Formats: sequence, C-alpha cells, structure tokens
Amino acid sequence: MRLNFVLTTSIAVSYIVNRVAKRQERTTAVFAALADPTRRHILLRLSKHGETRVTDLAEPFAMSLPSISKHLRVLEKARLIRRERHGRVHMIEANIAGMREAQAWITHCAAGWAFGLDMLDKLLRNERKEGKG
Repeated sequence: MRLNFVLTTSIAVSYIVNRVAKRQERTTAVFAALADPTRRHILLRLSKHGETRVTDLAEPFAMSLPSISKHLRVLEKARLIRRERHGRVHMIEANIAGMREAQAWITHCAAGWAFGLDMLDKLLRNERKEGKG
C-alpha cells in the first residue's frame, strides 16, 4: 500500500512539474516571438485585417517571402498565429489564445509590483508621520 502511494504521488508530482515546465516554455516562446519588431508588426496587421494571404502579409516588408516565412514559423511555434493551406495559398490569422499564458504571467507580475508599491507608499507615509511628530 505504501509503495502505491509513493508511486501515485511521484507520478502526480512529475505530471505537475511537466505541466509547469511546458507552460513556461510556451510563455518563453511567446515573449521571444514578440521580441522582434517585424513579428509584432505582422501580428498588428493580422489583428487589423483578419485572415490574410502570406503574400499580402509580406507586401509592406522589404524582405523575401522565405524571410517572412521564417518569421511566420516562429509566430506559429509560439501559437500566436494559425495557418490554413488552400492548395498553394497559405492563409494566416492571429490566434489570441496564444497570448493568454503570457498575459496571465504579466498580470501575476503586475499584481506583485502593485502590492510592493502599495507597501512602499505605506512605509513612506509612516516615515513622514514619524518625522513630523
């Protein structure tokens, strides 16, 4: 019975650790993809125009289609875009769901920063009161 508990607990811990690691990998991939200004511009165009052909998406950039394709693969790997193929035509659309984990990470950090700033504000107010009194 003890062995079953240990094995079950070990499997559960392993599962949780793997899920956390995968989530961190996906969040890192999103931030890495967003670090490049070309990829950010591609996402902005997709958010404004919706589903777009790769050739139309590449128009405003002074780079080759293979270079644009490399950027699209990075965005696709980060789950920030979806690609649909219709014969030789590739249609790209933004995938907002890909941003959720990064957004959750930012929200979590912002909450911590807000708490820290609130505590600092409280500390400064207390010091001012003590200095006047």
